Amino acid sequence: MGKLEQIKSLAQGKGIQYLLNAAYTIFHNPIAMFDTNYTLKAYVNVTSDDPLWNELISTGTFSMETQEFFARESFTEDVANANKLVILKSSELKYSRVLGYIFNRDNIHVALIVMVVVDTPFEEEEQAAFEELVDKITMEIHDDEYFTAYGRAYHEAIIIKLLDRIIKDPRIYTPHMQILIDGFEDYLYVAVVDIKQNNGTQNSLMYFKDMLMNKYRSFKFAIYSGCIVMIMSSKYRVFYEGMFFDKDNNLFIENNLYLGVSSSFENPYELREYYEQAVTALKNGIKKNDNQRVFLFKNPV
Repeated sequence: MGKLEQIKSLAQGKGIQYLLNAAYTIFHNPIAMFDTNYTLKAYVNVTSDDPLWNELISTGTFSMETQEFFARESFTEDVANANKLVILKSSELKYSRVLGYIFNRDNIHVALIVMVVVDTPFEEEEQAAFEELVDKITMEIHDDEYFTAYGRAYHEAIIIKLLDRIIKDPRIYTPHMQILIDGFEDYLYVAVVDIKQNNGTQNSLMYFKDMLMNKYRSFKFAIYSGCIVMIMSSKYRVFYEGMFFDKDNNLFIENNLYLGVSSSFENPYELREYYEQAVTALKNGIKKNDNQRVFLFKNPV
């Protein structure tokens, strides 16, 4: 039986560790799974003389120095742009490795499978077998609440890091940006939602955030500085209200919500600048008090 058929025959429902251990007996190379924050989630307990494998297994993650190495070697960009499988090779690597993305049920990249080609060569015809393993693990975590919650929280964490200007270096954070804007169209907008008119508390913020997430499933959300931040996208550069929201704004009126919306932009690393536009639009709109609910940023004349 070929490797593809062997992987296909593996039972579902026995957990990630079972699949990794079984895959090791088929590929005869060390295999591990880590999430998109480089946190180790599962691995085959074998010894290796590969320095990066040993770093991941012994520390449970990759250091910033290692992440900078990945960026210099273009590994970060290669992995971010991969559809399902990517093979990483370099004179700086002791061994090449094969990686594949794992998706959760919301179709968010939440983890990667890595196989270090130490003991047995990885032949071209084996790619289908490795892709099948990636699919098997993706199916295995479909109903896993940890990875569902992790995917949604991951978007929020990236948004907050962008707003706090922690994320700056595109070389290192390319995959993070790819995950955040996955499924988005050409132009981005930021909306800031004010709930202070409801005497909002943290619980109120969570309530309204969940309500808006259920209504606007294509948006990405975060709670930041006492407001709800929404990132939206469109193929149009110029904003018009019906692009995203019902024209009568019943949802916002019924819940006493106000929104400030930035002008369009294309570079997600500029999120903070456009967030500040949205905050300005929100404050000016509420101050104007003209019974509107959605306020668009206007450049000063």
